[in-house]
Amino acid sequence: MRRFVTGLFVALALIGSAVQAQQQAASSFRCPEPKGFFPDPEQCDLYYACIDGQAEERLCKDGLVFRDDNPKKEFCDIPANVECGDRTLLQEPQPTKDCPRANGYFKHEDPLNCDKFVNCIDGVASVMPCPPGLVYEEKKSSCVWAADATRTCSDTNRETLDDGFSCPIGDVIGPQGRVLPHPTYPHPDDCAKFYICRNGMVPQKGQCEEGLVYNEDSFRCTEADLVPGCEDYYKGKNN
Repeated sequence: MRRFVTGLFVALALIGSAVQAQQQAASSFRCPEPKGFFPDPEQCDLYYACIDGQAEERLCKDGLVFRDDNPKKEFCDIPANVECGDRTLLQEPQPTKDCPRANGYFKHEDPLNCDKFVNCIDGVASVMPCPPGLVYEEKKSSCVWAADATRTCSDTNRETLDDGFSCPIGDVIGPQGRVLPHPTYPHPDDCAKFYICRNGMVPQKGQCEEGLVYNEDSFRCTEADLVPGCEDYYKGKNN
C-alpha cells in the first residue's frame, strides 16, 4: 500500500512539474500584440495564444508545425509548407506502425514503391498512390515528375499494350521547346496509327482521322503528303 501511495505521489509530482514548466514557459513569453497567435522562438511546433496580452502555450499535433505567416490564424501545417528557420526544435515523436510521426505524409517503407506514399492521421496510416507518371518526393511531401525527384525511380509499374508497346522512359520535348505532358509516338507499321502516353506513363492507342497520318515531327495528324514514307498510304486503300 505504501508503495502504491508513494508511486501515486511521484506521478502527481511529475504531472505537476510538467504543468509548472509549461506555465513558466508561457509566462516567460512576451506577447508581441495583445491578441493573436505567435510562434515559439526555438520550437517549430510550439506556439502561444495571446489574449489580452497574456500568453497561453499551445502545441501542434505530432508531425505538424505552427504556421506563423498570419498572427490572426491558428493553423498547424505539414513541415514542407512551413519555413521554420531557426525554430529547429520539435516535440518528441509519437510513432505508430508505418507512421514515423502521428500526422503527415511519409515515403513508403518499401523503397521500390516510389509512386506510393503514406498518409498518417492521428497515428493511423493509409497508403496512397501518386497520379500516373509521378513519384513521391519526401522533401516536398508531394508527388512530382520523376525528373524533379531527388531519388531515381525506375521501379514504377509501366503498362504494356497488347501489341507490346510501353511508354519510353524520359521526357519528350515538343515543337515549342517544352516537355510534353502526354507525348505521342508513331506506330511502327501503320502511318495512321500512333500511341499516346498519358502523364508520360500510361499507354493508349490513337488513330488519325480518314485522310490524315501521324507526323512525328509535329506530334499530330497531318496530310499524308507532309510525311515522308506515308505519301501513298491512302492510295492503295481507296482502290
